[in-house]
Amino acid sequence: LNMPTDRLEQLKSFYEEDPEDPFTRYALAQEHLKHDHTDRALGLFEKLVETDPDYVGTYYHLGKLYERLDRTDDALDTYERGIEVAREQREQKALSELQDAKLKAEGVGFE
Repeated sequence: LNMPTDRLEQLKSFYEEDPEDPFTRYALAQEHLKHDHTDRALGLFEKLVETDPDYVGTYYHLGKLYERLDRTDDALDTYERGIEVAREQREQKALSELQDAKLKAEGVGFE
């Protein structure tokens, strides 16, 4: 049995049952990433920051995906928004991860 595909199918069915659930959309986006379905993952992450801006975990992964796509400005904007959300929610771990990612992304041009 091919487990990853089964997980993808399982998440898709959860998504169909409740397309508004942020955790399902987040997990589905992550799973699409694992399968290199970049466009699908991107679409889900982008919709997630729009509809569930308080779901702090999304910003890091969306930012990283933008970086992979050479969309550094979008990545920086995304990290910036995530940092604000993490501060509001006092999510220390997310905050430091986002700040770290932002610093690395900013440093790209200076090597």
